[in-house]
Amino acid sequence: MNHEMAIHDTNAAIDFSQWTCPLPLRDYPTIVLGHGGGGKLGNELVEHLFLPAFRNPALEHLGDAAVFDLHGGRLALSTDSFVVRPLFFPGGSIGELAVNGTVNDLAVSGAEPRFLTASFILEEGLPLAQLGAIVEAMARAAAAAGVKIVTGDTKVVERGHGDGCYINTAGVGVVREGIAVGPQRAQVGDAVIVSGTLGDHGMAIMSVREGLEFESPIRSDCAALNGLIAAVLDEAGCAVHAMRDPTRGGLASTLNEIATASEVGITMDETQVPVRPEVQSACELLGLDPVYVANEGKAVFFVAPEAADRVLAVLRAHPLGREAACIGQVTGEHRRMLVARTALGGKRVIPMQIGEQLPRIC
Repeated sequence: MNHEMAIHDTNAAIDFSQWTCPLPLRDYPTIVLGHGGGGKLGNELVEHLFLPAFRNPALEHLGDAAVFDLHGGRLALSTDSFVVRPLFFPGGSIGELAVNGTVNDLAVSGAEPRFLTASFILEEGLPLAQLGAIVEAMARAAAAAGVKIVTGDTKVVERGHGDGCYINTAGVGVVREGIAVGPQRAQVGDAVIVSGTLGDHGMAIMSVREGLEFESPIRSDCAALNGLIAAVLDEAGCAVHAMRDPTRGGLASTLNEIATASEVGITMDETQVPVRPEVQSACELLGLDPVYVANEGKAVFFVAPEAADRVLAVLRAHPLGREAACIGQVTGEHRRMLVARTALGGKRVIPMQIGEQLPRIC
């Protein structure tokens, strides 16, 4: 990538013609919320800006964590930032979210999470009682997940510049011997399995923001999945080819990313996708599709067909996987695309969204 830019002062425009692939960025000369939404805009930012600048073998796979060899063993390293609004929501807070999100990124990379960092960007005026509640929530979540927060940092910004509290975490885990999973490893014939209902986290956030009330309150699914994933790997091992946690952009973005990375097609049966009735109602009220809504306590597994029933049994025996379902399979047709079979028997292409339905949900 040629990084030479026609910049002569701080207000000069960037000459995008010098970039490797200018088209995806040319229509957006400034950052928009959609760049952080897990859709096409965010992917293009990574593919055409960050990846060419930082290119190296560990980064190339663009998984939830980087996996690399160190002194004869394999480690996984992940980092994430959390800017959720509001800071507290039904089923959790930014504290649990920061721990569980990083633990899950390590776990779906085939690693046993061990250590986390925690850096806080605090806004002047944040009540200390709120910060204390966030920190206590993080401590409980770390203990429940079996990880230790071993280092961190604190910065404070002026009132009006930080929205209360942002948290950045990094995590280190040890990759299981003999396990190799990644977004580029899905194989034709694989069963696609989700560990439970979709859209719970995103709609819990929106129900608070919009003041929506339902007969059954919507709670975030925020949870650490390392125990659940360890049980699956104990049972199926190398039959598990890929795993992801469908956070920003939801299930649809996750499946599109894996279809692209693995150069395969994915067929999904919409009638088998588990969604809670109250989440479905909220989505219909707001004009949203549950397959695009974020989750923070669910995993997607790409599993060899002969192991699918065993994986489903393991998931359903675990408290976090009781509503697991097989929702589709990997195919050699319509490569790099996600195609859904509808309840009426038709088919529709489910594309990756350009930006983001729900900003600031994680």
